[in-house]
Amino acid sequence: MVEFTLRPAAEADAPAIRELIHRVGINPTGLDWGRFVLALDSGGRMLGCGQLKPHGSDVVELASLAVLPKYQRQGIGGALIKHLIATGPRPLYLICRSGLGPLYEKYGFRVLSLDEMPRYFRRMAQLAGLAAALRRLDETLLVMKLK
Repeated sequence: MVEFTLRPAAEADAPAIRELIHRVGINPTGLDWGRFVLALDSGGRMLGCGQLKPHGSDVVELASLAVLPKYQRQGIGGALIKHLIATGPRPLYLICRSGLGPLYEKYGFRVLSLDEMPRYFRRMAQLAGLAAALRRLDETLLVMKLK
């Protein structure tokens, strides 16, 4: 198990954040370094990151959660999730692949039906449903909420 610490991102971390997000293949939009928390090893190397991303004045998303593949399943993602939940407002939303739903349920998130979703997430879910149907993916997109 790797030792790591969490800290708020600094402007100098922006390129590393973008690189990690692209490397793990998640949504690269809205990457404002000022909203990120980083997980760093003892040498200061970024192992993972996550952010609280606002959508308007009353909707906040736990977003951009990424951990270097070599360091996954070592508690880094969980520590980032716990930190972001502790510092984030309620309700707190997230979007994830359906295969990750059980992970987030462990932290108190629940899957929302389309009619429960704020407008932004409803649009995203509808677009993802269309894309999945076109690609015939085995996974769907989940929108989840923490009260």
